[in-house]
This record gives sequence, C-alpha cells and structure tokens, in this order.
Amino acid sequence: MAATLSAVLADIRKRFAEAGLPDAATDARVLVAGLLDLSPTEMVLNGERILSADEIERIDSAAVRRIHREPVHRILGFREFYGLRFMLSPETLEPRPDTEVLVDAVLRHARPIFGDRPGRMLDLGTGTGAILIALLSELPDFFGVAADISAGALETASRNAQFNGVSDRFATVETDWFAKIEGRFDIIVSNPPYITTDIIAELEPDVRIFDPDLALDGGIDGLDAYRAIANGAAAFLSDDGVIGLEIGYDQKQAVTDLFLTQGYTLIESVTDYGGNDRALIFARHKA
Repeated sequence: MAATLSAVLADIRKRFAEAGLPDAATDARVLVAGLLDLSPTEMVLNGERILSADEIERIDSAAVRRIHREPVHRILGFREFYGLRFMLSPETLEPRPDTEVLVDAVLRHARPIFGDRPGRMLDLGTGTGAILIALLSELPDFFGVAADISAGALETASRNAQFNGVSDRFATVETDWFAKIEGRFDIIVSNPPYITTDIIAELEPDVRIFDPDLALDGGIDGLDAYRAIANGAAAFLSDDGVIGLEIGYDQKQAVTDLFLTQGYTLIESVTDYGGNDRALIFARHKA
C-alpha cells in the first residue's frame, strides 16, 4: 500500500509517543529526514511524496531501534556540530549543541591573542574530534593534536578531520591525558568525563547504554579529569596560552579552585543555551 512521507512521519511520531519517548515529534522528524537525506524545508515541501518499499523498511527498522532507546544520531551515524558533520562510533560521545559555547569562547580569546600567526592546539579526550576540528576550521593557521585513550575514538576523529578538510593540520596521540604528549600548545581544550561515578547507573538509557563509560565517568566527585589537566598542563601550555574546558552545570567553583591552586586565572565563564554554567577559560597567571 502506497504511503506518503507525511503519513509515514505521522505514524513514526505516534509510535514514539506511545513508547514514551520524551521528544517524539522531534525525534521522528530528525530520524526520517536523516534517513532520506532531506532538509527541514524539503520535509515540508515533499510531504505528499510516495515513499518506496525500501525507504519505508529502512525507516521502520530505524524506528524500532529508537523505541529501544538508541539515540537518533547514533542510528543515523552522524551529528552536526558548529556547522560541520561528524561521524559517530561506539567509542565516542555525540557532540552536543551546548558544547558549541566552548568553541565560541576559545575563539573569542584566541583571535585577539594569536591573530593569524601559526599556532598549536591540543584537544584532550577528543572523542569525535568535534571541538578541535571546529576550531581548526575557524583558525586556518593552527595545527591540532587530538589526544584520547581510545584508539577507536582516534580513528573516528581522523575520519572526521578528513571529511571536514583539516586532516593536513591534524594529528592524533593515543594517551592517558598528558602521558605521551610532547611540545607546547597555544590552546588546550577538553570536554572531559565529569559525571560522578555513582550517578552513571541513574542516567537515561539513551546515555547509560549507548555512550562509552570512559567518556562519562569523572570519578567519585566528577573531578578526576580536571585534576589531571590542572596538574599537568603547565608543562605544555605556552606563556600566552589559554585552556578551555567544558564543565558540568554545578562544577564551576570546584573546577575553578583546582586551576587557581595551580597558578591559573579564570578569564571567562560561559553559560550554555539553557543558562547553565558550561565552559571555563583559563590563562596562566602572570606575576
């Protein structure tokens, strides 16, 4: 029986709502649009398009996966971030819109300090490479090093660097934080694991089942990664360099204290689109 795009979309939306998904309409629209490679405008204008049996089968199969709480973008295999497209893998987190405020904040400080002179960036716990690749796309005179403890994450980041046209200025290092890092950097960035260990089991199944534990678990108090960065960064940061970090909504003071103790100055605190504390920018204290 023939089915139009609008009818199939309505059916998927209904199934998602009945399954108790919290944002059924958005999930249905993004999933179907992604599977059919249609823009939001095309979704509206092509509502009466008759879908093929193969298209309907692919949409149905994907819908079943979503009903079992696999995130939409993991089903699609990619997610947009800072106007770029990033492939996902089981070893990486999805880059999320709130992290874009960290990229914006780093750029606000990097451009006046470094201008168009060549520079070096380090992304600790790079995952998909989204933060570093977004920054490289905006700072064409910079070279970036993507560091991660996961070889699978680094493979994904390398593919994303190639896809987004920055692979000639992009290198990877498999390392536990600074252990195998060499040289100095003008910019160090990180979106490290910052969820407390005891909260992991209480997370939504979309996160708990499908996101890698290594990218989530920040230790007993959620601050393990920040301690490692605060304690180790001085040997790798240039004199006029900056450190940009994503943080949990309730971690601003605790993370700031860690860095102040190590001789850094907080030069900017940034909130995300929901008004929560989300990013901190530090510079080395100058006597």
